[in-house]
Amino acid sequence: MNEPASSANPEDRIIGKHVYGNLYGLDTAVINDEQMLKSVMLEAVGLAKMNLIEIRSWSLGGMKGGISVIALIEESHCVLHTWNEYNYATLDIYTCGERSDPKVAFDHVVAKLKPKTHQVFSADRSQLELLKQQGPGF
Repeated sequence: MNEPASSANPEDRIIGKHVYGNLYGLDTAVINDEQMLKSVMLEAVGLAKMNLIEIRSWSLGGMKGGISVIALIEESHCVLHTWNEYNYATLDIYTCGERSDPKVAFDHVVAKLKPKTHQVFSADRSQLELLKQQGPGF
């Protein structure tokens, strides 16, 4: 496998921060309130110092219906999917900006949705050359 060319200019490097997880035991009224979920995601984008391009939401029917909220940001994306049948949601926040903080956004959504329990995972998705210099983690 070929390694990407290294960037001579530190400003050109890719900083990838990915925080994602599962929210369990959510209140049915909360996960069915499309406008509230959209508002919470919008707040999270601002608190995490991300630059919003567009935010959209959809209410999905069917047996496993729920709501999806997607915030397209200059740095990448913030996505929330809820499942009514399971009182469950997934949250995925990925940024490639140095000043943005996906963990701040994740924690804000969790605080607002108040799941009974949740899991959080993170991945450093930075440029290979940067990982070699700094080591894993963020």
